[in-house]
Amino acid sequence: MVEQFAQRYADQVRVVGMGTQDSFGLAEQFVARTGTETPLMTWDETFATWDFYQVRGQPTAILLDPAGMPLGQWFGLTQEMVTLVENY
Repeated sequence: MVEQFAQRYADQVRVVGMGTQDSFGLAEQFVARTGTETPLMTWDETFATWDFYQVRGQPTAILLDPAGMPLGQWFGLTQEMVTLVENY
């Protein structure tokens, strides 16, 4: 679902996947197994990103403006997020 969202709105948004749990090797296996191509996949073993954006669980979606400030945060990918991107 995230891959489809990233491809559909690639001209409007940049989707970034943030890995933090398990290990980097498992994150690489996930990307290979799922064929994830569109989201830029990053890794933060410190959870500093979670702390900064106040992430409380997975999957969490955060829509940021060009300056990196949150426009909204959702648990998972929701229609509300799609609507916000389409109307931004």
